[in-house]
Amino acid sequence: MRRLTNVLVLLFLVTMSAILFACNNDSASQNDKQSTDTESNPKNTPETEDPQEITMMFNLHVPEVPNKRLEELLEEATNTQLDIRWVPDNNYAENLNTAIATNNLPDVFLLKDVTLDQQKEAVRDGQYWEIGPYLEEFPNLNKLNPDILKNTSIDGKIYTLYAGRPLSRQGLIYRKDWADNLGLEAPTNLEELYEMMRAFTEDDPDGNGQNDTIGLTDREILGTFENFATWHGAPNNWGEKDGELLPQFMFPEYREAMDYFKSLFDNGYINKDAPVTSKTDQQALLKNGTAGVYIGTMGDVEAMYKDAVANNPDVILDVHNYIEGPDGEYRTRAIPGYGSMLIFPKSAVETEEELRGILSFFDYLMSPEGSNLLIWGVEGEHYEVIDGKAQIIEENKESFDREILPYTPLEIGEPETNGRYKGHFEYEPRAKAEELYEDNNDYLVHDPTAALDSPTWANTSETLTQIMEDATYQYFLGQIDSAGFDAAIKKWEEAGGAKVIEEYNEQWKAQQ
Repeated sequence: MRRLTNVLVLLFLVTMSAILFACNNDSASQNDKQSTDTESNPKNTPETEDPQEITMMFNLHVPEVPNKRLEELLEEATNTQLDIRWVPDNNYAENLNTAIATNNLPDVFLLKDVTLDQQKEAVRDGQYWEIGPYLEEFPNLNKLNPDILKNTSIDGKIYTLYAGRPLSRQGLIYRKDWADNLGLEAPTNLEELYEMMRAFTEDDPDGNGQNDTIGLTDREILGTFENFATWHGAPNNWGEKDGELLPQFMFPEYREAMDYFKSLFDNGYINKDAPVTSKTDQQALLKNGTAGVYIGTMGDVEAMYKDAVANNPDVILDVHNYIEGPDGEYRTRAIPGYGSMLIFPKSAVETEEELRGILSFFDYLMSPEGSNLLIWGVEGEHYEVIDGKAQIIEENKESFDREILPYTPLEIGEPETNGRYKGHFEYEPRAKAEELYEDNNDYLVHDPTAALDSPTWANTSETLTQIMEDATYQYFLGQIDSAGFDAAIKKWEEAGGAKVIEEYNEQWKAQQ
């Protein structure tokens, strides 16, 4: 009887062990599945959770509203439902002001430098989320460059996500075939550049026997001239002089650059209607064979070449960056490291939970997978990888332009922080432009006011900028002399400029 009892006890223990083992296996299997599901879901939320709706407003920099293919891929990857309001770029500021005035803001919208300045008081009034404390919760957003974040900050606090840009893309795009015809090399200093612009105007570089070319093409803003000012040694917007921050036009190097540029106008080496020339018309002068030098973003060379070669199959373009100033030094103007910013109004995003969900969406866009999808599209369909870089598939360029290109305003960070592919370019000058962007990093002149704040500048920047732009072009055209330019500076000071100087210096000196 005892033996039978022992056998029954043993059988009971074996059975219970088997049951417990099976339960543990089921539990472990379920945990493994849950872990796998969580890892595959960028938002770390259950797959069955309803998608989060996110409303957005962005500038449209192409002619037509984009096909929604990419939008749908992003929604699927992030369990979101996107509602994007596209506004043509030239109407964006006006539409944004209307949305603010009518309290009709989306969850996320794009800001540029000027619009950020205009919103600083609203930020201080608590109308926008301070997102800095949340960034460390997100593994990809936490990789954003702290120096660039600082340049976007308001009172030392982070309110925006930035779209990274190379610190300087500035340089020359020029007619290398004209230079070859005249025996000219790429200029290395201001004297050689002046000689190239003179020769492109006076020495019949296209060999047609007619006086129908000019050296330099320019347009209505001072961007081209400001490159010359920096090459002459002037600061980037603002600089230090005798222990005080002053605007660039109060430096002697700026005046020297003005005289250099005025000589271009006096001698006909530049289009004299530059003050009223659009960017499209400025580029057209190079593409149609009128002008030989364009100064701006060197990466524009590929698009300009495609149009130019359609007019003249023998055209050859090249890019160049290194122009020494009178002191033998090369300098290039740096931007603050971003092109635009995204901001989150509390009137639309009412809770921390909503904010975290939106930041989670952008955290995905800062992953290599998300940023490559956003910028390049679908591998094998829109782009291919060559030598570790992305190249648009030429036969599918039309679908890329329609489905992918318009969404670039959503980009966060830069390749160094978001891990996306850099571009591979078959056209040699375009590839060279990318190399020169990096080369420019060794010669940067930064704007010391980039992270400073002036309430007066925020309220009067358009007026103050216009005063000095008008005066500078009037000087080039001989409509005012040096005394007239001094009078414009006095007008600038009386219109609020003196207060701007005071406000910038108060902050700057407090940080020394």
